[in-house]
Amino acid sequence: MELLRENEQRHCPFNYISAKLTSCDFDRLGNFIQDNFGIKMPDSKKTMLEARLQKRLRKLQITSFREYCSYLFSPEGMNKELIHMINVITTNKTDFFREPAHFDYLIDTAIPELKKNKNPHKNEIRIWSAGCSSGEEPYTICIVLTEYAEKICDARFSILATDIATTVLEKAAIAVYPMHRIEIIPYQLKKKYFLRSKDKNANLVRLKPEIRRMVRFKQVNLICDRFPFYEKQDIIFCRNVMIYFDRTTQQKLIRRFYEQLNPGGYLFLGHSETLCGMDIPFVTAAPTVYRKAGL
Repeated sequence: MELLRENEQRHCPFNYISAKLTSCDFDRLGNFIQDNFGIKMPDSKKTMLEARLQKRLRKLQITSFREYCSYLFSPEGMNKELIHMINVITTNKTDFFREPAHFDYLIDTAIPELKKNKNPHKNEIRIWSAGCSSGEEPYTICIVLTEYAEKICDARFSILATDIATTVLEKAAIAVYPMHRIEIIPYQLKKKYFLRSKDKNANLVRLKPEIRRMVRFKQVNLICDRFPFYEKQDIIFCRNVMIYFDRTTQQKLIRRFYEQLNPGGYLFLGHSETLCGMDIPFVTAAPTVYRKAGL
């Protein structure tokens, strides 16, 4: 039996001590991640990056980060592995009705103001959830807008939701969530917009089809040279995304958001994010809510 174990260890590439990320390989990976995706990679993230990429090394049967870097930066790796690397390094934390004051402002102020200045023949309001993660934010927007539209019958909306990670976009499109994720939602809205799994032991819910159909999901790298769509937006939600970017990347992104908004459009940021010190002509409309001048 002992001989069998020794033979298994000799031939199995994964009975080894986890690979260690050297400073040289960390610098190479970190610089690439920051340059291409805007995500800050200070030395304090070395342990985190090492831990998250271990699963890719095991999957690929690679025993060192040097070998992983060689593969990742090869033409084949750029084509096949890059998206998997992005999926494991990105942080995806979100909730339904996160920072609820934003949704109150959306319905009470932003939407009425935009409708007031819209061409009555082109009154669709375009909303972009940038960094949508597993879909809780755009689906929350759908729910509050549906409630609004029931009272204002001529309200029409188009909702785009984007993220760089394909794994969370796939989850978002399916729209299945553990029961505990919707605890914060008022009972009447849960009853109205969610379907419970037929498997009573699963403790899963799914958004109803009419809500799922309201959102168009798309993979987008926010720091790419140009956004892969042309239509201007009336509202952009980009909350708790910029905290992972350095200051230069933040300013570049905010400037591009400004250009992507229609005059009078709104930008919603996370509670710990600010435009303070940025030379971009947004006007503060409410805490972490900014408006583009022009109307």
